[in-house]
Amino acid sequence: MVDYKKLTHFFFELGTLRKIARAHRQTLLTDDLTDNISSHSFRTALIGYFLAKEEKANPDKVVKMCLIHDLEESRAGDQNWVNKRYVKVFEEEIRQEQLSFLPHSKELLNLSREYHQRKTLEAKVAKDADLLDQVFLLCEYKWQGNKEAIIWLKGKEQEKLMFTKTAKK
Repeated sequence: MVDYKKLTHFFFELGTLRKIARAHRQTLLTDDLTDNISSHSFRTALIGYFLAKEEKANPDKVVKMCLIHDLEESRAGDQNWVNKRYVKVFEEEIRQEQLSFLPHSKELLNLSREYHQRKTLEAKVAKDADLLDQVFLLCEYKWQGNKEAIIWLKGKEQEKLMFTKTAKK
């Protein structure tokens, strides 16, 4: 039986992702208030769909992974690459608390685990979509004259982390 009160609370929690600014703003020396976890997840999901089609992966599964890949950030916030070296975020515990009471929780938890393990083609495609969204954002900042973004793009660090040929192209 669905607990609609808990489900409604979950939907409200999803809304907070619009309010969580992405942490790279600190290291990119920008104050872009339009870049938040929700906008990132939206573009990541669409990128994931097209990558999945090209890579012969399951596009529905990839889109679902992309949509939930940062859910825990509604409780833990976003951590940039510097923060991640020093801060332990209990992502699995957060996901368990967030999702375990939902209808179809088993599917969502399994998708989340699969994404974070990066063993399947779909998980790799979803991660590539996540990274490509960051590359596109860096290009936007570069066009606006952000010198830090130019440095990040020259290093091609994101490309080195990508799995699929399509994403690297």
